[in-house]
Amino acid sequence: MAIVLINGQEVEIGDDERLNGIQVAARVGVEVPHYCWHPGLSVVASCRMCLVETGKRDADSGEISMLPKLVPGCQTPARDGTVFVTDSEKVRQARAMVEEDLLIRHPVDCPICDKAGECHLQDYHFEHGRSERRADIKPFHSRRRELGDTVALFVDRCVMCTRCVRFTREVSGDAELMVVHRGAHEEIDVFPGFPLENKLSGNVVDLCPVGALGDLDFLYSQRVWFMKQHASVCAGCSTGCSIQVEENQDRIHRLKPRENPHINQWWMCDEGRYGWKYVHDNARCLAPRQKIEGVLQPLDWSDAPAALHAALTGEAGENSNSKNSPPKNSNSKKRRLAAVLSPFLTVEEAYLLATYIRQYDENAVLALGRIPQAGADESFPNGFTIRAEKCPNRRGVEMLLSALTGDVLSWESFLEQAAETPFDAVWISGGYPPADGNDAASKEEESLAPELLAGLASSTLIVQDLFASALWRQADIQLPGAAFVERSGSFVNAGNRLQSFEWAIRPPAGVMTEGQLYWRLLDRDGLYNARRVLEDVAREHIAFAAATSEIPATGVDLLLNQLV
Repeated sequence: MAIVLINGQEVEIGDDERLNGIQVAARVGVEVPHYCWHPGLSVVASCRMCLVETGKRDADSGEISMLPKLVPGCQTPARDGTVFVTDSEKVRQARAMVEEDLLIRHPVDCPICDKAGECHLQDYHFEHGRSERRADIKPFHSRRRELGDTVALFVDRCVMCTRCVRFTREVSGDAELMVVHRGAHEEIDVFPGFPLENKLSGNVVDLCPVGALGDLDFLYSQRVWFMKQHASVCAGCSTGCSIQVEENQDRIHRLKPRENPHINQWWMCDEGRYGWKYVHDNARCLAPRQKIEGVLQPLDWSDAPAALHAALTGEAGENSNSKNSPPKNSNSKKRRLAAVLSPFLTVEEAYLLATYIRQYDENAVLALGRIPQAGADESFPNGFTIRAEKCPNRRGVEMLLSALTGDVLSWESFLEQAAETPFDAVWISGGYPPADGNDAASKEEESLAPELLAGLASSTLIVQDLFASALWRQADIQLPGAAFVERSGSFVNAGNRLQSFEWAIRPPAGVMTEGQLYWRLLDRDGLYNARRVLEDVAREHIAFAAATSEIPATGVDLLLNQLV
């Protein structure tokens, strides 16, 4: 075990750990300011903001000998006996000079800069800069040019940290960005004829420590101090990136990646970053309805339990049981029921829906919903992968189905069963975003719509979804569903890692989340509690045993031998 001395405080690091001065200082809560260094990129030591004093402590005598010059903390490895000093007067003066030099050429346009409130240059100036400006303020604004469809460059704000350039070369792999000119005339630019259009391009905005790179989708839309941040999981594909949802008054303004070394590291794709717009789409289904004598009528949520009971038991509405769930000794004629568990449901919601349906029919058929697919998996040089499977929780629902039924019935097999032997009642859950031109599964569903509806035509159909579809229009009971940012629960990604999250925004008026509805239908006490449900799942099914303890922000790995 190596011992490193930080400002007189000893820090132990593992023999196999390769840390620099910035990382070791962070272990004891000491921040070494930096612009160019990033843990996911190569080290260039160009900004000189992380200069520290360093030396060596003799293991036998304990005597410390320091180097005469400051060294960049990002480029100085921490070994046994290494000494770092990050708060001396020499270090403070060096930081002040770096800040002063950057601000001489930096436009003072903070009031109109999107980065204001989360800008490293602002924060470091107040913490490490000089108390007074020694140069005249130049009244100029930053030149702007677009690098691609998603990113704009404000040239004069750039501090030449080159994070964005290294990202396009080392992570996305397309190398569209470069440094042009020399000396004080250096600028970031794209290679002629090669705009910034890779599928990870939005990450360069997150990487920029100042306001030089702006997200065209977010530009001038909201001040960062008005927004609230919520830790969540991206539902764009089965990679399941850890993300931050940033919203104001229940309206999303942007999604940003959240560090998770097990899944997405520090990145996310543009598809997930900008793919949330459907959450606020005016075409969303916003009210439950019930078909009475062939005509759809509004259904109040307070009347929904009785209506669903009648639909599943076949009893007349006025004679239906007033409780949300049937008594165990019900004399109602047993009907053949089925439930389709969408891969957009959380583990907890899928479990509750399966439990509810099997209260009416202990042999109810449980099937996995349609799996949206688009193209093929796409991997990048650093290992980040955009999955072709465009749903967040197929693995979680499959594991649950395997535990409950011993098998996983696919959507296609379910349709075949429905065509051969019709069900009395079918509950189909959804949560699917609106179909686009790349969604092969959506195209297939539309092409099969007449056949699909024919197989379910004699069934009492309950459909729960975000948007209208052929199935939705055929349904006897229509239940609007919640989007991924409106849910609480857990997803299991393609790497078998379970992540839990809380809702970030409330659903639109008229929408009840799936978890809240199933909780009410099962007559559970209090408000819907996803954590309590997950604990039940973990106790009952060995595949989810790892979820019995507290779930860290980065998630937990599930037992591979229990997966389908």
